[in-house]
Amino acid sequence: MRQRSVNGIAYDCDVLVIGGGIIGLSTAYAITRAAPDTRVTVLEKERGPARHQTGRNSGVIHSGIYYRPGSLKARYAVRGAAEMVEFCAEYGIAHAVTGKLIVATDRDELPRLHALVQRGRENGIPVRELGPAQIAEYEPEVRGLAAIHVGTTGICDFVGVARQLAEASGAEIRYGAEVVRIDRRAALGVAVRLEDGGVVRARVLVNCAGLHCDEIARLAGDEPGMRIVPFRGEYYSLARPELVHGLVYPVPDPAFPFLGVHLTRGTDGDVHIGPNAVPALAREGYGWGVVRPRELGATLAWPGSWRIARRHWRYGAGELRRSVSKAAFAVAVRRLLPAVSEDDLLPAAAGVRAQAVLRDGTLVDDFLIREGARTVHVLNAPSPAATASLLIGREVGR
Repeated sequence: MRQRSVNGIAYDCDVLVIGGGIIGLSTAYAITRAAPDTRVTVLEKERGPARHQTGRNSGVIHSGIYYRPGSLKARYAVRGAAEMVEFCAEYGIAHAVTGKLIVATDRDELPRLHALVQRGRENGIPVRELGPAQIAEYEPEVRGLAAIHVGTTGICDFVGVARQLAEASGAEIRYGAEVVRIDRRAALGVAVRLEDGGVVRARVLVNCAGLHCDEIARLAGDEPGMRIVPFRGEYYSLARPELVHGLVYPVPDPAFPFLGVHLTRGTDGDVHIGPNAVPALAREGYGWGVVRPRELGATLAWPGSWRIARRHWRYGAGELRRSVSKAAFAVAVRRLLPAVSEDDLLPAAAGVRAQAVLRDGTLVDDFLIREGARTVHVLNAPSPAATASLLIGREVGR
């Protein structure tokens, strides 16, 4: 690594990004595009990019229909979806603009479905309302009382996007580089010690550490005012993918930030079903057998965790039941797709969502980016962060 001396201090880079997921790599890409002479280094503790949230989601380019008009999520998703499609087309990354159905299967859901139509129109998203017969035109095996078709939703290979960002950024990407200590001096910059004993010095630190972003913020001496509470999303693959032509979603519950079990035909032709949302027993707890006592203890010690449990215990109980019972999961799927049996559900890789939770138990709904002295912290970047990653990268890198 070539050092540059400024005022007698030898810096290894100008900007040091922690985290090699799609947000960290988009940030590096944005900085080097805007200022080609800026030296950027990305530190990623895994042996390759996009090993966690980026590489374990459903691969959907979200339209922005769910998000409160005027919020960062709404603005970034609408613009980000179009930009992500252009990026994939430019670099030959697998993608398709498929559209999706949001389907009401119960009369109680109809007012919420209508509210989504209004929200979509406020966000400038083309929405078509459908009756039962029109649902069958898109998805012959799907049943519902009513639905809306959202034309701008798509799918893509987000891991491929992350790899292209790493290659095109011109940044130095260091894999297997786990951060264990940060010395931040407001007048000078940051020095980051790695697990292997190496030290990287930079003028500015950008924290895009996802599941570990709150820990990195605290290592840097900034109190983030939130904690990451990890929620695992479990998926199945559909043994008969011909039952689903595209993307099919239930009407979401606005009291909870998860979209519910949905059906997604990916760029590879496989149909994924899920995710549910259950507490993970580790930041990277991709199964019930993965338990890290220190991380679990930190989650339990955060007052907001207990407030979430009290507030949402009924919803959580249903999610836990679907986690431990394939039969219960199949029942949830059959609300949308009656032809599905338990035998049609094949276990698939799970993901973990890095959900920011405030001390009072509030689940942070929008993107959360905070600045400190010589630091920028991305503290909440859930879906549609991958969709909006190019825009988020530019915002963080400004």
